[in-house]
Amino acid sequence: MKVLETKFLKKYYGKGENLVKALDGISLSMDEGEFVAIVGASGSGKSTLLHMLGGLDRPTEGKVYINEKDIFSMSNDKLAVFRRRKIGFIFQSYNLIPVLNVWENITFPIGLDEKKVDEDYIKDLMETLGIYEKRKSLPNALSGGQQQRTAIARALANKPAIIFADEPTGNLDSKNSAEVINLLKLSIRKYHQTLVMITHDDKIAQMADRVIRITDGKILKEEGVGIE
Repeated sequence: MKVLETKFLKKYYGKGENLVKALDGISLSMDEGEFVAIVGASGSGKSTLLHMLGGLDRPTEGKVYINEKDIFSMSNDKLAVFRRRKIGFIFQSYNLIPVLNVWENITFPIGLDEKKVDEDYIKDLMETLGIYEKRKSLPNALSGGQQQRTAIARALANKPAIIFADEPTGNLDSKNSAEVINLLKLSIRKYHQTLVMITHDDKIAQMADRVIRITDGKILKEEGVGIE
């Protein structure tokens, strides 16, 4: 089943001689359960694309559909609620709240919706990611890998349809990077979610099911890696 689709997505900045085409007519689609890596050099447009796909920024032209819903037809307030309920974000900087422990950081987005925490699901999620024994620890007591796993658990806590990860292993060494990606793959398969990851690291990208390479705001080529 198709989870995400874009049609002729464009993002332009400036005018005339100063016009920058950060995205220049990108059309793509992703299926439920798929792990897609988006690869490109600095300035290629990959982070801009991720922001458009996740509804963090509005395009100059084009459409983004998540679960067949045109996300940019919504008001800013409705889009914010949609993102919180349907999309998970994982950033390189983790963005954990320093005064909250691991359990509180993970369940924080659920509290914003005033929903009841599914404690069994959160416990299972934390055990899958190997951080349940750290549930009462503050972020500053965690290693970099543990902080990133906490950020992953937080992104999965609301059971989103799709997860966007922006250089999620950028602050980790190669061993922790491989572990985090393997845990992400395990999690999305276990919970039937789709993962879209931005990376500049070809070794990490090759762990995905499909690699989309972009340059100058356009898709250069797609590669079906076909892992497992």
